[in-house]
Amino acid sequence: MAGLMSADEIFEKAQNAAAAATNVDEKAMQIDYPALKEKIRAALGDRKVARCHINKFLPEGYEDQGRFNLVLLTAGNVVFDMVIGDSYFRYDVVSVSQLDKVQVIDAMWDNKEKRKEEPFLSLRLMHAEEAHLLLALEDEERTSLLAFASAVSSVRNPEK
Repeated sequence: MAGLMSADEIFEKAQNAAAAATNVDEKAMQIDYPALKEKIRAALGDRKVARCHINKFLPEGYEDQGRFNLVLLTAGNVVFDMVIGDSYFRYDVVSVSQLDKVQVIDAMWDNKEKRKEEPFLSLRLMHAEEAHLLLALEDEERTSLLAFASAVSSVRNPEK
């Protein structure tokens, strides 16, 4: 499988996302980057990551946990949902085979700041009572989300 990423490459993506996750009116994130690198290494071990999608905005229900999250799909078809904040790091792990439902939503949302409706795309990976969300609010994010959805769908529902 070409283009597989290591834990260190995922850390680099997380570090770049952390810088981008700070709005102009917010204090810059206070992350201990060497510690975060070790946490990502410990979580992933020697697994290789086939897909990575970074949510620039936390999905509903994650607000108290961090400032952004990234959802990973390993070459072995395991999903990692990592939430990163100033002094917060957590991750959930679920095999694609354990997912009960995969749902893509392409719709409009009411952006109250801009006072207009804007398009969004979401991928919801559900198992038991848990849901892992990938969000795309901008066109370039849609490509990443749709590639993730395609990869998960290919594993869950292969053509015979």
